[in-house]
Amino acid sequence: MDKKRLEISDLGEFGLIDRIASNFSLKNRSSIKGIGDDAAVIDAGEDYLVVSTDLLVEGIHFDLAYTPLHHLGYKAIAVNVSDIAAMNGKAEQITVGLALKLLAIALLST
Repeated sequence: MDKKRLEISDLGEFGLIDRIASNFSLKNRSSIKGIGDDAAVIDAGEDYLVVSTDLLVEGIHFDLAYTPLHHLGYKAIAVNVSDIAAMNGKAEQITVGLALKLLAIALLST
């Protein structure tokens, strides 16, 4: 039991991605690129589909106490469009993930 606990901070972003990716393999023939730091690539017939969803977490990436919602929306789109551009893709649609503290939302709505 001398095994030291592995901390995510010791791995770093790319180390964590590599560790997760090493436990998975692509299962579908249409999957061109799976787990990565920017986006997944799927063969959609005549074109490839580039898919990216970055999760923005309140308290880490933004604070609703001083972030206007329209600025948060802009940031949520910008980080995903950036990932698609990094894969030489053309952003035409978006998916967005947000993590909000429910207590903060309850306090802001009262």
